[in-house]
Amino acid sequence: MAAGTRVLFFMGLVISLVSAASAISGTATYYNVYVPSACYGFQDQGVMIAAAGDELWANGAACGRMYRVTCQGPTNAGVPQPCKGGSVTVKIVDRCPSPGCQATIDLSQEAFSQIADINAGKILIDYTQV
Repeated sequence: MAAGTRVLFFMGLVISLVSAASAISGTATYYNVYVPSACYGFQDQGVMIAAAGDELWANGAACGRMYRVTCQGPTNAGVPQPCKGGSVTVKIVDRCPSPGCQATIDLSQEAFSQIADINAGKILIDYTQV
């Protein structure tokens, strides 16, 4: 039984390391007008949502995808330690088009505030599709 427990522990460790290694770096900003959205029109999708920047949008294929987003640090000197720790999972419901969009993922204000100080405005992140 002890050997089985060790094998399970080792497998869990390997899976978590692979998951962390597959995280992609980017940036996040936030927005607070959620309807209408490019993916769902006037259907409310809640507040744990995000808009995809051009690199994730894929001509609308990003709609409905779920991403786990973790704050990694500041993008400016205004808030030197913006991260609160932890991560948030969001659903892509909209597009954040360039040149106006200044982020990989534009999080809802509620999602952004769970992982970072809202006063930062823009943060460095790691994200993975879940």
